[in-house]
Amino acid sequence: MDFAKARINMVDGQLMTGGVIDRRVLQVFGSVPRERFLPPSQRGLAYLDMDVRLAASGRYLIEPTPLARLVHLAAIAPGDVVLEVGCASGYGTMILSKLGGSIVGLESDPELASQADRELSALGVSNAAIVVGPLDKGWASEGPYDAILIAGSVEFIPDGFCEQLKEGGRLVAVIGTGRAAQAVLHIKIDGVLSARPAFDVAIPPLPGFQRVHQFAFPG
Repeated sequence: MDFAKARINMVDGQLMTGGVIDRRVLQVFGSVPRERFLPPSQRGLAYLDMDVRLAASGRYLIEPTPLARLVHLAAIAPGDVVLEVGCASGYGTMILSKLGGSIVGLESDPELASQADRELSALGVSNAAIVVGPLDKGWASEGPYDAILIAGSVEFIPDGFCEQLKEGGRLVAVIGTGRAAQAVLHIKIDGVLSARPAFDVAIPPLPGFQRVHQFAFPG
């Protein structure tokens, strides 16, 4: 398979027609070898317009267009310190590494984290680090961050994430489940996150961000 040609087709036929217009974002998505972040048996799926399940992990490589729109929404600038929550096999981390200054990819699955670390090293990425921990706790030790990208849908944003953002920092997350979910841009203003819904989108959920629903007997 000609992956380089497939990458160009992805940018032209998926990202640009799907509303991604930022030239920097398009250039980066056109340069990062998405197939390298999938097992060899799945690499033929790398440039299809779909979420690709990462073997038995239950996690996914997010569909290219929604991911590009979320990255665009985060408005990553050169020099930004960025946290990606749920980096999985590391594709989004490499995308962010070409846009920002210093990237932390947080992953709760040690096997996926190890895969991400190996691939980023093999591809010569020097400004990103993969760390392992609970996704809903973030990674405070490298913060505060200019931007946080949560790479999966969630039901809520834990309170601690606001503390890990710089004043004026951005947090991008998909809130909700299935086709009822929305991409939301949060900006930290006077120590509080303000939220602005941006667009409807459906992406796979991340573990650890589900509300606990308690049963109550009728009164």
